[in-house]
Amino acid sequence: MTSLSNGPRPTEPADLVDLFTRLAHHRAHEPVVFNESIQAWEAFSHQDVTRILSDPATFSSDMSALVPSDPDIDKIAKGNLISIDPPLHRQMRGLVSKAFTPKFVAELAPRITEVTAELLDGLAGRERFDLVHELSYPLPVIVISEMIGIPSSDRETFQRWADVLLNNEPPADEPLLDALGDQVAAIAPTVREMGAYMLEHVRRRRVKPTDDLVTALVDTQVDGRSLDDDEIVWFTALLLLAGHITTTALLGNTLLCLDSAPEVVEDLRADRDLVPGMLEEVLRMRPPFTKLARLTTADVELSGTTIPAGQIVFAWLASANRDESVFTDPEVFDPRRESAKQAGFGHGIHFCLGAPLARLEAKIAVNMLLDRYRDIRVDPQGEIDFFDVHALLGAKSVPVLVQPR
Repeated sequence: MTSLSNGPRPTEPADLVDLFTRLAHHRAHEPVVFNESIQAWEAFSHQDVTRILSDPATFSSDMSALVPSDPDIDKIAKGNLISIDPPLHRQMRGLVSKAFTPKFVAELAPRITEVTAELLDGLAGRERFDLVHELSYPLPVIVISEMIGIPSSDRETFQRWADVLLNNEPPADEPLLDALGDQVAAIAPTVREMGAYMLEHVRRRRVKPTDDLVTALVDTQVDGRSLDDDEIVWFTALLLLAGHITTTALLGNTLLCLDSAPEVVEDLRADRDLVPGMLEEVLRMRPPFTKLARLTTADVELSGTTIPAGQIVFAWLASANRDESVFTDPEVFDPRRESAKQAGFGHGIHFCLGAPLARLEAKIAVNMLLDRYRDIRVDPQGEIDFFDVHALLGAKSVPVLVQPR
């Protein structure tokens, strides 16, 4: 990859630069702080963030008591591994893990390769395209749709659902609890539509099983315990959303990081064994989700500050991944970095179940892009459209220029 533009790259929007500046300030001066505007606590150091995510007994993921009741929203909790605490979380994860095994994921590699090739074949002869629209969104949606057993041709519907559910960040200057009612009202119709769609599919698989993930979940039992319809519906629905957005963000972020470091691309071309480590470095510098929320169940001390019970705490992954006490020169993009401590996919019992799939999809896609193009870079004349950086580090569009081999 070579840069043909002498101007600065639009790979970091101003609000992302401001966010990283704020996170660095807090790590240095206020690693734990009460945010008066949103009436919630925030933790910024790697030590505190991993402590929060490693202690579900003190920092609960279940915030259902704070959310205004809604018949559609209430159902999500049944299959939402993200918001379930032990011991139910352990039981649920054990059930779905029996169907979503490393072997199951590894066996998807040929199909991921085939889909990636088909998508890039469709771009033959084009020197400009949107990476997100043409590759990093359709690739994971097609793969996950086929894995679940739903039509990938419905991906425009899935995108609409994602736009509603993932772009619903509360106002930064309003108390969080005051905003929850408006958030619930905003997403309830989409949740209802999504639930009905997935329930129809689950019921079909109970009558006519195939070899897809829903059938595996229908058939899975541990100690005589099976998943009910709502559990399967919301596990698969959230897998569809979270599973595609993580890969979409990871691939887009990879292009943005590499565009600012052309020397890294030459290293990758010379040694493809560097690709997995490079992807971990992208996850460190640009984790798909910037922060995770928890609710304290008891008074607890973090970095010398006592947080009372019953308080919302945001654990900033984007800050933990740039903690100077853990990562040397954290602002430097280094694909050879030892990245075992990066928390791009979370930490602890809620570590992303779909992480192996996202890594596999990204690895295959990056290698094929390197194979197909002798040069690929962000179009300096194009406009990158970013998500709200306070919720999701990723781009909705990444216009690129390519030179095929």
